[in-house]
Amino acid sequence: MTSVWENLTVDAQDPSRLAHWWAEALGYQVISDKPDEVEIRRTPDTLPGIVFVPVSGPKEGKNRLHIDLRPADLEAEVERLVDMGARHVDIGQGEVDWTVLSDPEGNEFCVLRQRG
Repeated sequence: MTSVWENLTVDAQDPSRLAHWWAEALGYQVISDKPDEVEIRRTPDTLPGIVFVPVSGPKEGKNRLHIDLRPADLEAEVERLVDMGARHVDIGQGEVDWTVLSDPEGNEFCVLRQRG
């Protein structure tokens, strides 16, 4: 027997705000927006989803798991995400061919170049 990947769960101080930010960033839809859980998916029937749940404190330290995005144009996508509220962050990545950003609550993610 195997498992099906249902969701990625993200702790958030403001789950609704962060879910809506990620839905816009990814072109996803908000499927459910309740005080204890907000879920986004590409389409209502497409898994996995991303679920945002409330926590009381701010994020501390570097993420142990993060999302990688691969747009057609890295520079344009980084500009769009920064305009939406993402921030450039240095997690010790050094000189790399991708950009590390954080979402409005400080969760790091990478924007990769198109595959060659």
